[in-house]
Amino acid sequence: MHRKLNFTLALAAVLGLATVSGAYAHEAAKGPNGGAVVDVDGHHVEFVPSATEVTFYLTGEADAPMGSAGAKVRAITQDAGKTAQIDLKPVEPNKLVGKLTAPLAKGAKVVVTGALSDGHSLLAKFEMP
Repeated sequence: MHRKLNFTLALAAVLGLATVSGAYAHEAAKGPNGGAVVDVDGHHVEFVPSATEVTFYLTGEADAPMGSAGAKVRAITQDAGKTAQIDLKPVEPNKLVGKLTAPLAKGAKVVVTGALSDGHSLLAKFEMP
């Protein structure tokens, strides 16, 4: 019970920070892979969900692919009142991929947080279309 409460409080803090921090202030309609794009401190994060996994593409200046090797990132999802944590695995050249236990519904919230191998922090918030 104590661990679940800590996780719930941590999720609330991450969602709150993502809402007020401006870390996702610039959002483009669609990225090159068809997903929503968020600008995080000069990095672009594109969210491309499927029924079985979530994929995030990383790009830098001039939309050049940014290496994902060595990234320690996770996604936290909030869907239909349920919260889940997904460890994201780097897939070169510039992807972070995590498996879903069930497809995310329209309106589900997804927060991506962690550190890239270049030392930059990553915090981005998305909503399922």
